[in-house]
Amino acid sequence: MPARPPDFLEDAPDARTVVERELEFVLVLAAQSAARTPVAVPTRLTYRVSDPYAVHFAFHIDTPDPIGWRFGRDLLIDGVYRPSGDGDVRIWPVGVHGEDGTVCISLSTPDGNAVLRAPAVALTAWLERTMRLVPPGRERLVVPATP
Repeated sequence: MPARPPDFLEDAPDARTVVERELEFVLVLAAQSAARTPVAVPTRLTYRVSDPYAVHFAFHIDTPDPIGWRFGRDLLIDGVYRPSGDGDVRIWPVGVHGEDGTVCISLSTPDGNAVLRAPAVALTAWLERTMRLVPPGRERLVVPATP
C-alpha cells in the first residue's frame, strides 16, 4: 500500500469533497496582545466542494472555540504570489518561494487586527490539492443550481 502524504488526515470526511490540513501559523502582530514575541497558532485549513469559492481557517488560540475565518480561495491563491486583498483580509508573500518563503495574512475586525505567517511551501501544497479537486474557474460547475 503506498504511503499517505504527511498532510493526509484520517478523520477527513471524504477526500473527494473536502481537503483539510493542520498547519502551524505564527502570530506576529496583534493589536490587543501585549506580547512582543511571535506566538504559534495551530490552524486547520479546510476546503469544501460544497463551498468551492471559499477556504475556511480555524485558528486554535486561547479560547474555548477556534476563531474561524472564511474568505475567497482566489484571494489566497493570488496572495501566495503577490500582494492581494484590500479589505478585512490581505495576503502577501515574504521572501523567496522555497523552504524559507512565508505567506503573511492580515485579518482585521472592529475588535482588533492580527498578522499571521505560514510557510509558503506547506500552504501552496494544500492549495494545489484544492485546485486538483476543483480547478480555478470550474467552481460554478460544482455549485448546485438554486430552484
